[in-house]
This record gives sequence, C-alpha cells and structure tokens, in this order.
Amino acid sequence: MTTAHGSADGIVYRLALPGDAGAIEALDSSFTTDTVFEVAATDTGFTLREVPVEPPLHKVFPPEEHDEQALAGARDSAGDARTYVALAGGRVCGFAAVGYTPWNRRLAIEDIEVAPAHRGRGIGRALMECAAEFARERGADHLWLEVSSVNAPAVHAYRRMGFTFCGLDTALYGGTPAAGEQALFMSRPCG
Repeated sequence: MTTAHGSADGIVYRLALPGDAGAIEALDSSFTTDTVFEVAATDTGFTLREVPVEPPLHKVFPPEEHDEQALAGARDSAGDARTYVALAGGRVCGFAAVGYTPWNRRLAIEDIEVAPAHRGRGIGRALMECAAEFARERGADHLWLEVSSVNAPAVHAYRRMGFTFCGLDTALYGGTPAAGEQALFMSRPCG
C-alpha cells in the first residue's frame, strides 16, 4: 500500500509518515479483561485454558522505545519493514508495525495497537489486511505474531482473523514488567 485507502466508516489507512511518530508513541495500548489464558506446558506441547479473573485485569504497557525509522514508515535497506497507520478524522487511532524475513518467508506483526475508543470497529482487522497485502507482495507464506497469555481480548481478535496457536515461550518476559506471563505465538496463511 503506497497510497491512502479509506473505509466505509471514514477511517483512512496508509503508510506511516515521519510526522506520525509522536501520535504512534502516544497511543493508549492498555486493555481490561475479565479472562486470561492459563498455560500448562508438557514434554510434548502445551494446553491453554481460559479462566476468569476477579477483579478484571487492567494492563497498561510501559512506554516502549520504538525504532524511529519503523514508526516513520521508513523501510530498511531491503524494503522489508513497514508501519501502517489508521486515521480517524485525520488523527492516528491505530497502527501496525511489520517486518518480513526472507529466509522463512514470514511476515512478523511486530506491534499492532488500536486506541480504546476505536476498538471493535474492524480497524485492527483492516491494519492486519494491510500487513497481509504487504506479505503477499514480498512472497511471504504466513503472518506471525506474539501475544501475552493475559491479553485474552487480543487472542480472541486474532483467532477471528484466522490466526491459530503455533508456539509458546514461558521465559520471554522474564526480567520485564510482564514477568509471569507467557508468550503465545500465533500464525495464519497469507492468503
């Protein structure tokens, strides 16, 4: 996607520009959930069980130090990284930062966020389709992402978009504010 594309509800999707970096950084990526996924790892795999939490969990992510080039929509030397933004009324209301790795023909969703006031309107799905379009242009076989076991709303959204579980890392968040959570990996074909 090199030009802006609009949707029926007035949301515009395009590659990020350098002037979008501040709005991307300021986007509220917090969420609240009344369920989380319990992970049980075994010698032969893992199982997930969605369990209720009381009171509901409200997660606020610590500020990230994003790569300024990725936020600005710049491409790396091979043209394998992009950031897409969603604009409502000319203001950033969501973004997806993606990167293609040629050796395994995978497009990784490095980060995808939609502001709370704009969730549930299909913006995340549309951003994922921008990523899928780029994946197909690059010849990728599949989209891949990582999500925390406590982010049940995102897991449900990804599953509705066709993603399935493909891996687990019980130590990825060790030494971070998310220690104790497990990293779930999900993928879907590009088609």
